[in-house]
Amino acid sequence: MTRHFSPSFSVTKGITALAAHIQADRGLLNLQDPISKYWPEFAANGKENITVEDALSHRAGIPQMPDGVTPELMADWDWMVKQVAAFTPKFTPGTANAYHVLVWGWIVGEVVRRTDPKKRLFGQFVAEEICEPLGVKDLYLGVPDSELSRVATLSGGNEMFLEDTYNTSPIAVFPGSDVHNLKVVRQACDPGAGAIGNAPAIARVFAMVAEGGELDGVRLLSENYVRGMTRFRQNPHDQDKVLPIPVWFGAAGFWLGGEKGASDPLVGDHRDVIYSPGAGGSIAWADIRDRIAVSICHNNMDAGVSVDPEPIWTPIGKAIRAIIKEKQE
Repeated sequence: MTRHFSPSFSVTKGITALAAHIQADRGLLNLQDPISKYWPEFAANGKENITVEDALSHRAGIPQMPDGVTPELMADWDWMVKQVAAFTPKFTPGTANAYHVLVWGWIVGEVVRRTDPKKRLFGQFVAEEICEPLGVKDLYLGVPDSELSRVATLSGGNEMFLEDTYNTSPIAVFPGSDVHNLKVVRQACDPGAGAIGNAPAIARVFAMVAEGGELDGVRLLSENYVRGMTRFRQNPHDQDKVLPIPVWFGAAGFWLGGEKGASDPLVGDHRDVIYSPGAGGSIAWADIRDRIAVSICHNNMDAGVSVDPEPIWTPIGKAIRAIIKEKQE
């Protein structure tokens, strides 16, 4: 049986965040440093003091996408990072919670690329530093020609569910089926919303976190570092300026569990959970306390929106926990 792939949208952010944390745990990146230390061009137009943690936690103040962006331009890494480096902040950096819907990936991804001694393309970094060591084969940031036939066709998800005041998701590159069924997008490296894979592959990446940074004898993060990944961001209860819902977000680039009314109940009810939800209801989480990792991928984007997959997926989450509890008894 052929196992198909599907786009995971913002679940991708969790994978990209892990790439940054691997660099930080290796001593190649300090999250408190300004991004401009690693990427000098980024300092333009008042961005010189934006830290890596500001970017990870969606407090950099630049949630917008470039004017005139198209799928083809979005697929051009050099064009995208040049535009991002020239941005003027919409908010004073480090002062406002504002979900960076799409642009987040190029900010964090370029920092990873610039701190990589080998200066690899970001997709290559993820493949060689995360996927290969963990034995993950069915996960791509840019699908090769040989695997395109395995990518499931998306349906739905083309209607904006939030007011896009800050041009975070322009219609030309909106994260729905119209754009993400395009070959140029499937083959692009979009580190904020473009990972394409299947649930076992993504769950295995998150399992490394759930197991304290080591999976099957392969350690990518130290246990102490993983413990710190559940720290919440500054002013966590402030209303997000992009998302119209309560958001409980961490300093490490993940949504966090355990906050009633803000955390997705699907992922559990305690604090030691990090998760990444995506458009259409895709989601992945790592439960560090209970050592559980789960990923849900699908191609019907009308099954749920990125911020609320709970009505459909909650029974699945409950069933998973019941099975695990039964095996532990």
